[in-house]
Amino acid sequence: MSQGSTLPVVTFHTRVRDESIGGDNPFRWEDVQSDALFGSESNPRRVVLFSLPGAFTPTCSTFQLPGFENNAQAFKDAGIDDIYCVSVNDTFVMNAWGRGQKLENVKVVPDGTGEFTDKMGMLVDKSNIGFGKRSWRYAAVIKNGVVEQWFEEPGKCDNHGEDPYGVSSPETVLEYLTK
Repeated sequence: MSQGSTLPVVTFHTRVRDESIGGDNPFRWEDVQSDALFGSESNPRRVVLFSLPGAFTPTCSTFQLPGFENNAQAFKDAGIDDIYCVSVNDTFVMNAWGRGQKLENVKVVPDGTGEFTDKMGMLVDKSNIGFGKRSWRYAAVIKNGVVEQWFEEPGKCDNHGEDPYGVSSPETVLEYLTK
């Protein structure tokens, strides 16, 4: 993926709260097309998309996700409609992580099968740490489904020994948006 690339269109399988269901688990399945989230010519939107190796992991939970959440107003002031976090985790894990992080601004998107991540060219094997296939860490500013600016951590490869973080940080993306 790079500047000017069009995002792939895939279906994300999500669970959404529906109070009409009642009971202890008021959720229903809802399929969401990626272009509905990230925009297209017929659905103009400017969003920040970021991806990370996994929900509940240290860097993701301590720095990256909270940084985007805590700076949501600054992103909005810079012309961003929404902020989306995609991870190769199922919807149950992503929803639990979002609740645990007390998210109000960042929207979590489950890529349980890794289809979106694979089509983005960002699927890597992290079996060396027991993860299996996961996303390499990146962020992007997306306008109408096209990459306006791309922020990819260096050294992308299978079974990388480290988890680089900095290029895709919320601070780096915000710096681009406000310069």
